Amino acid sequence: MTVSGILIVIMAILFAAGVYAMLERSLTRVLIGFLLLGNAVNLFLLIVMGRPGVAPFFGAGDPEDMSDPLPQALTLTAIVITFAVSAFLLALIYRSWQLAQADIVHDDEEDVALRDRGTVEEDEMDDETSIEDEDDDATTDFIGTETAPITVLHHRDLEAIRDDAPADRPDARPGSDGGDRS
Repeated sequence: MTVSGILIVIMAILFAAGVYAMLERSLTRVLIGFLLLGNAVNLFLLIVMGRPGVAPFFGAGDPEDMSDPLPQALTLTAIVITFAVSAFLLALIYRSWQLAQADIVHDDEEDVALRDRGTVEEDEMDDETSIEDEDDDATTDFIGTETAPITVLHHRDLEAIRDDAPADRPDARPGSDGGDRS
């Protein structure tokens, strides 16, 4: 097996272990899984980079001797993102430990109620949306309200509005600008 083959196998193992660890309820295991995934991404970018070469800013004469700088930049970005999310997860773990003396995420009441909800209740919620289907002529949600979010101003509403732009109207005579002269 070549060096690239070994790196691909190690990357696949890191991805698998990271995904498996992130599916746990313990925030510490989620953090470990995220760190494994971050390292797998860095290894993937190292594999994609290809063979090593001369840095492009040294000005090597042959472009084939240069290494690709894009995977290097993406690896630095992945390292920074992994560090930032890891710091956030550490803060969550610390806060969870302060509040509950455990880092396990429990289901709240809304999640349990949503999971236990049956298809009968979902059908009842679908019936509530039938009101929207009854009035297909409505183009806005603000029908029948005293105030609408959009006010259309005409040239007669304010003296500062000028409406003397030319317009294509059937009653406009040739040679006239077709503007409203009233």
